[in-house]
Amino acid sequence: MNIVTLLPFIVLIGAMFLMTRSAKRKQQQAAQMRNDMQPGSGVRTIGGMYATVKEVNDDTVLLDAGPGVELLFAKNAIGAVLTDDEYNRIVHGIEHDLKADGAVVPDDASSLTETDEPAASSGPSDDKVDLGKKDADAATDAKADEAEPKKTDGEADAK
Repeated sequence: MNIVTLLPFIVLIGAMFLMTRSAKRKQQQAAQMRNDMQPGSGVRTIGGMYATVKEVNDDTVLLDAGPGVELLFAKNAIGAVLTDDEYNRIVHGIEHDLKADGAVVPDDASSLTETDEPAASSGPSDDKVDLGKKDADAATDAKADEAEPKKTDGEADAK
């Protein structure tokens, strides 16, 4: 047989080996995570339920899902073991702030203005705004207006 005919089979076997190796590594990491569970840690089940581990057995886990609610799950049903900060943020809505001593940012933009005076009125102003038109340009425009009369709507040049 020729090496060219065996090349696709070799590539296929190599790809299968790499895929099974990565899947096996993920399974080992998940099993290690489940074995490292401790009572008191927060978990998320594969169904999306958040609970606290109350007791860990060989194949099962007793979870505390709320006051007076204890549920018995298989260890394989635990999707993730969460850190305390992440569990409190998701379940209780408690944000752990690392910058507790930092400056407080206001909810509105009023503190961004330089003056402490309130605005006089919120309506439009009658002050004219200079858009930076040069005096020379104004003189050129005035000469052009004198040389050629302006047309109004409805007027047309007849030639």
